[in-house]
Amino acid sequence: MSIIPSFFGGRRSSIFDPFSLDIWDPFKDFPISSSSDHVSRETSALVNTRVDWKETPEAHVFKADLPGIKKEEVKLEVEDDRILQISGERNVEKEDKNDTWHRVERSSGKFTRRFRLPENAKMDQVKAAMENGVLTITVPKEEVKKPDVKSIEISG
Repeated sequence: MSIIPSFFGGRRSSIFDPFSLDIWDPFKDFPISSSSDHVSRETSALVNTRVDWKETPEAHVFKADLPGIKKEEVKLEVEDDRILQISGERNVEKEDKNDTWHRVERSSGKFTRRFRLPENAKMDQVKAAMENGVLTITVPKEEVKKPDVKSIEISG
């Protein structure tokens, strides 16, 4: 077993994905109390927002797992420089003083995921739908023109 992560096998990590613009916090799991605690709480929701990106012949399709979040709580933006941004906030569950928590694993706070789209993306025709906690974003692609090829007869 190797202690070096595999760059070629399995699923690609967003750390090595050239299309992902996520912020990676290498200290998020360290039990250090600092002024950046609120940042690590916010990035924990960011890190737990999983997004799949596949390319079909017709479109780029993104699927984001957003369990327990309503579509009204999600913001989807497309910037001029071909950046697709998904953001929102998971609210903390209300606590009752009589409750005893044994484990808290579900993250809360703000989340943001950003992706740089390729040149063939039709930025003005992006569509999104949300069903059963899964946000599906479809970005149509422009048709690639095939070059005109003309045969030339060789004389001689």
